[in-house]
Amino acid sequence: MARAIECLTASLKAQHGGAINRSRERIFLPHTSLHYMAAGYPNEKLIGMKIYTVSRDALRFLVLLYDGETGSLLAVIEADHLGRIRTGAASGVATQFLARLDAARVGVIGTGRQARTQLEAIAAVRSIRSARVFGRDAEQRRAYAREMTGKLGFEVEAVESAEAAVRGSDIVITATSSRDPVLHGEWLEPGAHVNAIGANMLNRRELDDESLSRAALITVDSIEQAREEAGDLVHGLQATGGEWDSIIELHDIVAGARPGRKTASDITIFKSSGIALWDVISAGYIYQQALGVGHGRRIPLWGES
Repeated sequence: MARAIECLTASLKAQHGGAINRSRERIFLPHTSLHYMAAGYPNEKLIGMKIYTVSRDALRFLVLLYDGETGSLLAVIEADHLGRIRTGAASGVATQFLARLDAARVGVIGTGRQARTQLEAIAAVRSIRSARVFGRDAEQRRAYAREMTGKLGFEVEAVESAEAAVRGSDIVITATSSRDPVLHGEWLEPGAHVNAIGANMLNRRELDDESLSRAALITVDSIEQAREEAGDLVHGLQATGGEWDSIIELHDIVAGARPGRKTASDITIFKSSGIALWDVISAGYIYQQALGVGHGRRIPLWGES
């Protein structure tokens, strides 16, 4: 996770230095959907794309990584775990730049695989003392609490409601596929930072209108992509009279081009949709590490011996 946070920080800075990102496209069939997104990272001479399918049976993720100079296919990487780590790392970067330095209590809504790497990333950038988690399934939230307590070394408590997870928290994570808001702005403490990483379709929302209204700063990974699929913002800004001009891309804060948190009482939000540049830079790092230790299998293509 620490290396993933370093990679993503570099990629965000690279967005000011010629990195190219293309928003996600989606194709829907009756029982299966195809999703694809691409990016170029000139600093490392890499170009590539993530492509994945969603069906009733499974989600199948791949990253195709190419040499940015020769066009050679460098690697085909199964990218489910990669995606969870890079999404967590992005929230880690956002937390590093936006959360209060003394933030120590975390509230988590969601108990899936993404929620695990989210909390891991937060613990990598802040000295967390405790966390509370809520999910709809009581056994799953208890299992999450046991697992993450053992992994991270601080108490993670399973609680009976989303409100109980959020009240009193310095950092809040929402990692769900909910169609209706799971976080209500009235629960947020002054000075809280929110990482909202679910609801990356227009018909889904994790944050209610009051969450947006109370926020002094709302950041995204890509405004272009957020306008297409961040239901939290598309519907929330319309309802509250907010403007897209007020939304700041995270890379501008990381690069020092725009200010982040101004006061200790500011409520800040990072709405993450997930961008292809993160997949390409993460895949590039994994590829180099694999070469170094001799992992991977060579696949002959295009007449190669």
